[in-house]
Amino acid sequence: MVDVKKGTLSLSHLSGIGKGAGETGKVRQSFSHGKSKIVTVEVKRKRSIGSSAIETRRQSGDLKSGDLTNEEMQTRLQVVKDAIRENREQFRQQKEETSPIKAEKATEENKKNQEDCDIVSSFANTSVVVESESREKSKNSKHFMEIKESHAKIQPKKDFHLNKRDDTEDDDASLLKTSNQRKVPAIKRDIRELKGRYGSASNGKISIYNALDSEDESRTRSLSSIRRARQKNKLISTVKNDDVKVIKEVIVPETISVQELSNRMATRTGDVVKCLMKMGMMVTANQIIDADTAELVVAEFGHKIKRISDSDIELNLRKTDAPEDLLPRPPVVTIMGHVDHGKTSLLDALRKTDVALNEAGGITQGIGAYQVTLRDNRKITFIDTPGHAAFTEMRSRGANVTDVVVLVVAADDSVKEQTIEAINHAKAAGVPIIVAINKIDKPGANADKVRKDLMNYEIFVESYGGEVIDVEISAKSGLNLDKLEESILVQAEMLELKANPNRSAEGIVIESKVEKGLGPVATVLINSGTLKVGDIFVSGSIQGKVRAIRNDCRQSLKELTPGTPGEIVGFNGPTIPGDDFIVVEDESKAKEVANYRDRKKREQQWVVSSSNKTIEQMFTKLKEDEKLKILSIIVKADVQGSAEAICSSLIKLSNDEVAIKVIHSGVGEITENDVSLAKASNAMILGFNVRSSSQAKDQIARDQLRVQYYSIIYDLIDDVKALLSGMLTPDTKENILGAAEVRKLFEVSRVGKIAGCMITEGIVKRGAKVRLIRDGIVVHTGSIKSVHREKDDVREARSGFECGIMLENYNDIHLKDVIECFEIEEVARKL
Repeated sequence: MVDVKKGTLSLSHLSGIGKGAGETGKVRQSFSHGKSKIVTVEVKRKRSIGSSAIETRRQSGDLKSGDLTNEEMQTRLQVVKDAIRENREQFRQQKEETSPIKAEKATEENKKNQEDCDIVSSFANTSVVVESESREKSKNSKHFMEIKESHAKIQPKKDFHLNKRDDTEDDDASLLKTSNQRKVPAIKRDIRELKGRYGSASNGKISIYNALDSEDESRTRSLSSIRRARQKNKLISTVKNDDVKVIKEVIVPETISVQELSNRMATRTGDVVKCLMKMGMMVTANQIIDADTAELVVAEFGHKIKRISDSDIELNLRKTDAPEDLLPRPPVVTIMGHVDHGKTSLLDALRKTDVALNEAGGITQGIGAYQVTLRDNRKITFIDTPGHAAFTEMRSRGANVTDVVVLVVAADDSVKEQTIEAINHAKAAGVPIIVAINKIDKPGANADKVRKDLMNYEIFVESYGGEVIDVEISAKSGLNLDKLEESILVQAEMLELKANPNRSAEGIVIESKVEKGLGPVATVLINSGTLKVGDIFVSGSIQGKVRAIRNDCRQSLKELTPGTPGEIVGFNGPTIPGDDFIVVEDESKAKEVANYRDRKKREQQWVVSSSNKTIEQMFTKLKEDEKLKILSIIVKADVQGSAEAICSSLIKLSNDEVAIKVIHSGVGEITENDVSLAKASNAMILGFNVRSSSQAKDQIARDQLRVQYYSIIYDLIDDVKALLSGMLTPDTKENILGAAEVRKLFEVSRVGKIAGCMITEGIVKRGAKVRLIRDGIVVHTGSIKSVHREKDDVREARSGFECGIMLENYNDIHLKDVIECFEIEEVARKL
């Protein structure tokens, strides 16, 4: 061992190199400070393994009993081969014992066994050589007899079949299969690779130094690594060799995202984005493109396109019934007429109820649907509409869903404004009319006047030679109600009303509301089919599932048949009266239709009425809006129809100076969200037949917001009309107070010119407005600064007296000028 001291080490002389292993030599060690020292170095030669060296070591006693010579290794290999040969003999014996029926199958199995035995034999040759040389190098090998016993233990049993491989080996073998060569077991290939890597050029066997080299590059790869590499190469070659391109039919709607388009083409999203960038479009995966652009992309990738419209979603929603499937259904009758002509009282008399007594203000303010069962078990469905002018939309909906219209006219009041409107609605809907002349038992009733007045609107009754049925009734006493029912049934028989009950239901929404604990509830009239609990439906842009069905008496029902109204519970949101009601096959279909309708509705709301407006027109509109005074309101009602009626009536009150802006309208109680919205938009809240929640009341009191509650619609409209009238700019009116003639002028220092005047008419007041008239021309308009009587400053001076008048900031007064005194009066305007 070299004794190293501090300093730089250098070798000045080397001796002893070239001597035998284990011999010594001397080396001079020099340091940076000038001193040197001779040290002794032991020189060793690289060990070589050969037969002569092994014999020498064995004779000298250096070779241990565990080390193997080449002859011993060959002996070990021969033992393994003998074991394999015995295994083959066992398979041959099994082949001879196999029955003739299984001979063919056994032959194939033995071929596989023989092939696997060859593999084991080859692997054993390699493993024996490598293992023996490894143990000789590490000097930790065991005795030859111990190795022989260990190899004998791995001999297969008689019932062991090498061809019964597990699923994992079968998968590995299948991965190594190529298209232009037969199956070769993975182990055979690995042996071949090992021989090619470590075998010598002379005998083709593995060299111990090549197999056990210390460097990582020459180490043996594991079988799993080789299998993974071949599997990867196979997959890559499969993709490269797959020249057959699959052409798909890509369905493209009106708009589609880039991600969805790539999924439908089974193409990478990045490739689609690159294609669009080549077209000059910088897009992302989530960006929406139109159908024309998508068509270009699909053609670029070699696929076929099938363009569809979003409206195709609604195709086949409504079904057509065969004539043989149609069965009679009850008629739907709408009762229409002027307010307070007895429509609800007539319906109460038919139903034997007292709905009219419980209505606020004695008038109907909502649409209702009822069904009456007659004595012979025949049924009639009635729809009651309000008669107030604000409920035009309700009357229009009632006329559109009905089969027959009963026009109620009071015998003592004859034809009125809403009576004419009801006639027009019935004519527009193309439904027959039955005239019911009500209050016939009231003093002053004149049925003939009613008939004559109806002729002015092309309603000719049968008694006057026309075709319209008329019945004189009294809802209060029940006079001739049976005749009215009979007339309705006769008219229904003439119409031949039929529907198919054995199909999915279709109908129309009559009214909708929100009930606490139930959520959105809608009154639905079924036109065809049968509605059952659990059906999935879509109504407008709202979907849902029927959770409960109730009739007009709030009794639970299991189903609704054609011509029958009922309240449906299970809407996901408040629906709009007049929307269709269609049962669909599943929830996904309902969601698609509802989303499409909701998207279309939003697009229509954002459509600009005139898209070609110039910038000047936009600024002009902004200036007009600044001059316009706006009253913001929030409307909450008990039913959707009432909310619509209130909003439409209030919007009609707007003019060029003041306008009403409905921030929000809905059904149900006034909530905290409504209060927060009213505070943010500085709006007032109008509640119709609803009240505020407890939390909303606290917030209203804290924020000092204005909330008004109503139960009669015309009271609400009158109050809002008064508010708008107060916002109008008042009119001005000029009142002449008096006139004075200038007869003398006085110059006062530091004060100005004072006109000595004679009041010719009326009075002259201090602070009043005046006109200075000279030769019939107004030369100045201003106000009076002061009025003097003699030396006193007075408030006013009357006709016939002299006074001194000093004008505000004006001194150019001449003799004979006339000073006319007047005042401006503001007059409040009304809508």
